[in-house]
Amino acid sequence: MLNVPPQAFPAPGSQQRVAASGRAKVPLKPGRSLMDWIRLTKSGKDLTGLKGRLVEVTEDELAKHNKKEDCWICIRGFVYNVTPYMEYHPGGEDELMKAAGTDGTDLFDQVHRWVNYESMLKECLVGRMAVKPIAAPKEISSTLSEEKKQLNGMLSEKGVLGASAKDLMLSYDWFQTDSLITIVIYTKKKDLSAELVIVDCQDNRLRGEIIIDDHSYLVEVDLYHAVQEDLAVNITEKIGKVEIILKKNDNIHWKMLGQPMENHNTFIKRTDRGLFYRKCKLVSKTEVTHDTKLFCLMLPKSTHLHVPTGQHVYLKQIIAGTEVVKPYTPVLPFLPLDFKEPSCRDGAHIYLMIKIYSCGPFTQALEHLQVGDYISVSNPEGNFKKSQVQTSEDLFLLAAGTGFTPMVKLLDFALTEVSCLRTVKLIFFNKTEDDILWRNQLEQLALKDKRFEVKFILSQPTKDWMGKEGKISSSLLSEFVKRSSKYSKVLICICGPTPFTEQGVQYLKDLGYSQEEIHAFTA
Repeated sequence: MLNVPPQAFPAPGSQQRVAASGRAKVPLKPGRSLMDWIRLTKSGKDLTGLKGRLVEVTEDELAKHNKKEDCWICIRGFVYNVTPYMEYHPGGEDELMKAAGTDGTDLFDQVHRWVNYESMLKECLVGRMAVKPIAAPKEISSTLSEEKKQLNGMLSEKGVLGASAKDLMLSYDWFQTDSLITIVIYTKKKDLSAELVIVDCQDNRLRGEIIIDDHSYLVEVDLYHAVQEDLAVNITEKIGKVEIILKKNDNIHWKMLGQPMENHNTFIKRTDRGLFYRKCKLVSKTEVTHDTKLFCLMLPKSTHLHVPTGQHVYLKQIIAGTEVVKPYTPVLPFLPLDFKEPSCRDGAHIYLMIKIYSCGPFTQALEHLQVGDYISVSNPEGNFKKSQVQTSEDLFLLAAGTGFTPMVKLLDFALTEVSCLRTVKLIFFNKTEDDILWRNQLEQLALKDKRFEVKFILSQPTKDWMGKEGKISSSLLSEFVKRSSKYSKVLICICGPTPFTEQGVQYLKDLGYSQEEIHAFTA
């Protein structure tokens, strides 16, 4: 994903079909950076205007505070005075004003549900909404019969929260030997790949999540007895069966699997499922260019996670006492040059190519991580579908700077597994030659595979530069983005800073490409 400052309120969705749904970054005034905001929140200044009092806010009272100089917003039942944050918000005042004087929860969830607003806006808390909950929270029965019902058998009707029209009767069961515990999940989904199964076992809590289209099925249990750190996951793709195999610490008989957690045995929309993080160890940090590094993170032995092509993860750090989150798209350790078979992935590491900003607190904190240090990494997110590539004959990748990162796995997948592709072209925009990521590898790849072509375009070249010069434009795109035949199926993927992406999408539409032929990665 793009290297842009994290937000504390609405910004574009992680990945959208077109860039129109994104927001342009607004240049901030001097003294209005993330660190400046954190310093202000710790200064002791009264940011709510209530002198430390927490109040109960009615809908009528909330609606009164709907101006830039007096702006309250409700998120999940809590009301915040975001007036002092206006000038610090990278998305600009207009983005915040969309929710002024109203309940902004839905808007927040649509665009930046991953941001820890409680931490970022804690000094702006006015109080709670004076609204009774629509329904009492669901309680988990402590009776043995209910426990057995939840820990063995079919997904109950109340567990199918927001299920799609298809009646996916998901179920699971468990059994044991002297040394092993095996949990079996039956999804009935054909072609269930490893990328759709995420398993973690932390502090003796098992969490298994199965992604089915835009929904998520979850098994989450506090285990009855201790298990060893490493686990195994077996997937029978044709029938959609998943086996999670745990090793007992002690060879004793378990009377039950464990205590179900609140969201155990539920099937809901992915966007309604909270992000889950695990601690990953930094095992290496290598230089790619003068300001960009490749971070290699090792997943815990108790985690099964494969990041799908075109999707991203979030990194979470505590900076000056405030939790800050930022999205990045994993890459490969290098560009494979032999495309006879899919790249070998050990599944134990995540590689992130990250540009280090001299005045960016998040990337500076990453830069100061030492080998052996840990950082929190989330589950993957994103709406890119491989099928978009599998049905295409011409694939064009437009990348600017670290907008190259989603293209790495995309290139690998396209050239390895999509036989119908006639042409794959990367148009790579940078300021200078020194900024070009993996230039040698890309040039070698172009020599190795006749379907692949790369064009480097520089906006600030030296006088010795023999290649193309300029910025993204309609004339430039009309020169490089052309169908191989009049009716060939085309997919154009674009990623870079927000203005680059928005302009690029508009130029492509002006050139006659349809919305369905364009996929914009935004952050």
